[in-house]
Amino acid sequence: MTDATQTQTQSKAPTHLQRWADSDFYYQFKRSPVAIVSFTVAMLLILGAVFAPLIAPYNPFDPASLNLMNGFSKPMEPNAFTGDTFWLGTDDQGRDVFSTILYGMRISLFVGVAAVLFAMVLGITLGLVAGYVGGWTETIIMRIADVQLTFPSILVAMLIFGIAKGVTPVEYRDQMAIWVLIIAIGLSDWVQFARVVRGATLVEKSKEYVQAARLIGRSGPAIMVQHILPNVLSPVLVIATISLALAIIAEATLSFLGVGAPPTQPSLGTLIRIGQGFLFSGEWWILFFPACTLLALALSVNLLGDWLRDALNPRLR
Repeated sequence: MTDATQTQTQSKAPTHLQRWADSDFYYQFKRSPVAIVSFTVAMLLILGAVFAPLIAPYNPFDPASLNLMNGFSKPMEPNAFTGDTFWLGTDDQGRDVFSTILYGMRISLFVGVAAVLFAMVLGITLGLVAGYVGGWTETIIMRIADVQLTFPSILVAMLIFGIAKGVTPVEYRDQMAIWVLIIAIGLSDWVQFARVVRGATLVEKSKEYVQAARLIGRSGPAIMVQHILPNVLSPVLVIATISLALAIIAEATLSFLGVGAPPTQPSLGTLIRIGQGFLFSGEWWILFFPACTLLALALSVNLLGDWLRDALNPRLR
């Protein structure tokens, strides 16, 4: 009877999917229309960017596939010379705007995600060290953070991008432009992570489990990584989600100003800069559709981050 009871109990054990469906987090998600809509929009755009080579009807950056006669084709109207029809029209070089948006989102999302990951790793590391070690180490790190907060992040990113591009050999500038852009945006956004992690670390390091780890001889780095870090990640995830939208906007701003993604790898910001030159001549779609895509992507990620902040903080419910 005992074995049969244990077998029946194990067979009724909830699966990971059932535990997720019964969790408070999923309950809050399905009761929030804003979270559902923003998550759906963000996932559609992200999946469209990831699978751009399979979804896009054309490769807009393959010179062999371009036809200048298709230039300035209006959305959903046959071209007067070739008879080809494009969903969102074409630009001055005959590139399909829908395809350029999908490929441009790949660059924008890659830069945004990579920059946030870089800023998160740097900020978490410096925040943990500042909060746990204290003393002059904390003072130096936090004063640097305070000084950086006095400057707009976009100006800091432009300064870092200019310096990094200046020291890069001319023949490698286009190849390294994306990575330089990631470093520039990441170095301009690490402060928020460091300040939040430092404050949480100051609270956690005085708790009993940290004192017990010290008594059994655990080293400082081990305590920070294995004991304190897991308990300070909740606010970091919220900041990362919101910072992703800001990083995408920062990349688009830099590219719009001509100091971001190279012309050979245009992002949404580059497409908007190109379209802005034709706005007043009547070719509105070259600017309108990339701008709407950037707005939808940044807004959906930002709204999702706001909901995530409320869902992970019981005091805000």
